[in-house]
Amino acid sequence: MIRKIRYILYIIGVFSPWISWAQINTDRVMSIGRNALYFEDYVLSIQYFNQVINAKPYLAEPYFYRGLAKMNLDDYQGAENDCTEAIKRNPFVPNAYQIRGISRIRQDKFKEAIQDYEKALKLDPENISLWHNLALCRMHEGDYVVAKADLDTLIRISPRYTDAYLMRTEVSLRQKDTLQAMTDADKAIEMDRYNSDTWASRGMLFLQREKYADAESDLTEAIRLSVRNAGLFINRALARYHQNNLRGAMQDYDLALDIDRNNFIGHYNRGLLRAQVGDDNRAIEDFDFVLQIEPDNMMAVFNRGLLRDKTGDFAGAIDDYTAVINEYPNFLAGYQYRAQARKKTGDLKGADEDEFKILKAQLDAQNGKTNQRQTASSNDKTRKKSDKNMNNYRKIIVADNEDETTKYKTDYRGRVQDRNITILPQPMFALTYYERQEEVKRQINYSKYIDELNNRHVLPLPLLITNNEASLTEEQVKLHFASIDEETEKIVKEPKNMMHYYARAMDFYLVQDFDNALKDLDTAIECDSTFFPSYFMRALIHYKQLEYRKRDTNDGYEVIVDVGGQSQVRVLDYAAIRRDLDEVIRLAPDFAYAYYNRGNILAVMKDYHAALVDYNKAIELDSRLSDAYYNRGLTNVFLGNNRQGIQDLSKAGELGIFSAYSVIKRFTSVTEKQNE
Repeated sequence: MIRKIRYILYIIGVFSPWISWAQINTDRVMSIGRNALYFEDYVLSIQYFNQVINAKPYLAEPYFYRGLAKMNLDDYQGAENDCTEAIKRNPFVPNAYQIRGISRIRQDKFKEAIQDYEKALKLDPENISLWHNLALCRMHEGDYVVAKADLDTLIRISPRYTDAYLMRTEVSLRQKDTLQAMTDADKAIEMDRYNSDTWASRGMLFLQREKYADAESDLTEAIRLSVRNAGLFINRALARYHQNNLRGAMQDYDLALDIDRNNFIGHYNRGLLRAQVGDDNRAIEDFDFVLQIEPDNMMAVFNRGLLRDKTGDFAGAIDDYTAVINEYPNFLAGYQYRAQARKKTGDLKGADEDEFKILKAQLDAQNGKTNQRQTASSNDKTRKKSDKNMNNYRKIIVADNEDETTKYKTDYRGRVQDRNITILPQPMFALTYYERQEEVKRQINYSKYIDELNNRHVLPLPLLITNNEASLTEEQVKLHFASIDEETEKIVKEPKNMMHYYARAMDFYLVQDFDNALKDLDTAIECDSTFFPSYFMRALIHYKQLEYRKRDTNDGYEVIVDVGGQSQVRVLDYAAIRRDLDEVIRLAPDFAYAYYNRGNILAVMKDYHAALVDYNKAIELDSRLSDAYYNRGLTNVFLGNNRQGIQDLSKAGELGIFSAYSVIKRFTSVTEKQNE
């Protein structure tokens, strides 16, 4: 804590030991905290907001932003409490109610969330996100009439808002109004035919209306636009199954399970279909997996018993039949199959007991002694997942109505990381100490200059080259606050040592204090104008500051980040960044990442042809730089060079940027429509 206090004193330029917390520059600390929040460094941002709250506990804003950070860390109770404190201090900020509403939703407090959205809409009656979330909450509560009225209002406010039509489609279905549902589904596709949700919505509507060929067609289009969505394959498999295309349905289950290997419905239904086509051993594997997830699922147990019986594992089959009979003692099919299996093992006495049980039940039914009817619940080929009627064991399962089958049903809006649905370039590279871990590592970024610098051990930690920076943990935050103190002491002793300024600049950068990081980098460059990492990081930090300035910051506690919004940043500001990158390239002409970053800046400045030249050079220096292929592909497509652009995007996908494939599909769809 002492070191943190010393750091606060340092950043405001006051070193008196008698300073009180109330005298800290709360605006300055608040700004740094919001900066950390914007760049998703949530743990660090909470540290800054804590300092402001300690100094000025009567302010609403730090409570709100701390709540927002907590929500993004999945601390929904803490987020709710902080937003409540913010509302107590200032009840006139719609986003405070919005974030508290989302936090309550995540705790299943839908009624309280509805109250929050109603209050927020009194303050901001045309806020699309508020109406969106309010309607979803009402749908969850089963209040479909009011939900539909809310969606009607939302559509009047924003007639081109596709999600409103998708949600109204769902509400109409639950009200059995299929005509209105189809009208809204058609309208959603008309407005946004490159959104997989629109096709998925109408595909599900066709499924419910038993128009299976039409459902398959729409779901195929949805899959083409969103190939990594397991639910779409599950639903298309259902459409194919109803058309007796068992092989096609199994293929869809295979694809769904490649995406989501733990999908219950995928394994269960594939097991049934494999059994139907005689692939018994692999069907058993599917039911084994189902029973790992739900050991008490008696229908899966019984189906596995039938398969064990067919494959000669009579003892295993008898065990499964017995487990089902113990749970459902009136399930006559269980006794029938167990009797047959017992005969095969030579247990004639046991078989006789089972057959006597069946005979007695049949006589009781004929004499009216029992009203239990051992029949399937309907002639349908499917059953709901929650259906426990054992006589439906041969039916494939579909999700219950309340299960989420499409994305829009739970897409509550208002999180700080929400972005407009748009195609964005790969981000700038940085020199840092931390990199976010990925399941599949795309590439190892290497530079002989940085490697030599690391081998000299002149910095506290080895530098990494990455455009996938990791947020700091609480321990790392403490480490870099302490390191700032240590480097400050070194600077006092060696005021001309460039490396101390650079090291402290890295600490300031990591704790999101960009202004002080830039001051230290300026001094480092004055001490040694040949050290290119100083220019490289100064360019990156200036760029991040400009990106942050693009956000509209006002007294409404802005939450939604609109990447495509109007920018007040001038081209001249980007020109300063370009000059620093020019200097990096002059000092280190084979540092590929400088060309890549400069290409990004030139693209922002709308100098696309010059950006292509830089991406070309980056790829020439590093032929496996996937990010350069991706951004060059986007730039080529933007310039109308679709063939070259798609070729570059394909290479980026090959090198590990898998999102490139969905971009290719979108551009290919647009090109096909233009050529029609």
